[in-house]
Amino acid sequence: MIPRHSRLHQPAVGLLPQHYLIGEGVSSLPELLSAPLSSLGAQPATLMAAAPVRQRSGPGGPRAQLPPCYYEGYLEKRGPKEKASRRLWTCLCGNSLYFFNNAKDSHYVEKLDLSGFVSLKDDCSRDRNLEAARLILRMKDGETKLTAPNLESRELWKGFLYSVVDLNVPSCLTLLPGQLQMLKEVVDKERSRRRTRTPTRAPPSPLSVPLVGEIPPCFRPVSRTEAEVLLERHPDCGNMLLRPGRDGCSLAVTTRQDLNGSVFRHYRVTQRDQGGYVIDVENPIPCATLHEVIDALVEKTAGTLQPFLLEEPYEENITYVSANDENGERILHTAPSSPLPKAPALPPKQDRWPSSPLSRSPAPDRRILTSPVPASPTNPMRRLILSPSPLAQTLNEELKMKLEKRRASQE
Repeated sequence: MIPRHSRLHQPAVGLLPQHYLIGEGVSSLPELLSAPLSSLGAQPATLMAAAPVRQRSGPGGPRAQLPPCYYEGYLEKRGPKEKASRRLWTCLCGNSLYFFNNAKDSHYVEKLDLSGFVSLKDDCSRDRNLEAARLILRMKDGETKLTAPNLESRELWKGFLYSVVDLNVPSCLTLLPGQLQMLKEVVDKERSRRRTRTPTRAPPSPLSVPLVGEIPPCFRPVSRTEAEVLLERHPDCGNMLLRPGRDGCSLAVTTRQDLNGSVFRHYRVTQRDQGGYVIDVENPIPCATLHEVIDALVEKTAGTLQPFLLEEPYEENITYVSANDENGERILHTAPSSPLPKAPALPPKQDRWPSSPLSRSPAPDRRILTSPVPASPTNPMRRLILSPSPLAQTLNEELKMKLEKRRASQE
């Protein structure tokens, strides 16, 4: 048995300790490697300096409906539109991160689907907690900053995230043999889960609902909990949201109002056999289209309910992802935004002298050259006549010679 005071020293990543501290007992490394993942998965965070994994709620609870949980622990999260970080209990279930206010909560407050994964890199900026280690998780819709309790925990989170996203054990991380074995089993489980996943377990989408007419802009393919989070997080964008129903065959309207806190209401909208829709309340409200469903709720509440319209952000730069040949890490690059070079401007056209000196009448030139000019020394025309250009002198001489030849031939 290892003395109690020696348990305070956690092994660093990459070192091979002789024992791991699991719960209140001590197990050797061969026992860990030979143990199945089910026994280790209940407490994966104890292998490193992370929060212990808690037991889920009983069968049939909200957490039991989530995909299998591969890793969990406390993380500080700051989304692309959040101004401050929040400390949330984070669970990697299937190919998504689920965030809970604490480890005992049954309903998650936010879900981050990793199907939009772009890159994952370390954030070397300092934190007020010197032991904390930061991560930048970049998705297609923005960056999410995560803060792990320490470097060891961050390294293990990276291993689980890469394993679930790439379905392959990452080779660019410094992990212990037992941890690599855990990641390998997670990859096998996630591959098996995706192969056996049936469409009935997938969340309802707008395509699974036979909609009639145009879809209102306040429609969002989200669950009931996600709709409540959207409405509470963006109160300035509206307080009424249209979404798919839980059964996948109907629709629902989720509303939020303030009355000493957030008050949420959910209304079922079903499609009639003869066409159109109906709002299932005590006195059903028939509507021809989904737009009329929204208009009816706005009218019934005297404009208190307004459709939820959230502007999605657009990228300001062109980005692309490339893999590093040495360590296999994927890096996000930004294309240069310098403007295209302008085409060189053509020089202005200049009038050319005619090929034949006789094509123009010499009379105007003679009149200009022989016209009387005031004797002012500052007159520009006087300076021009006193110092004619060489080209004008040559033309005048040629004209004089031809005129003399013509007169001689006529005589």
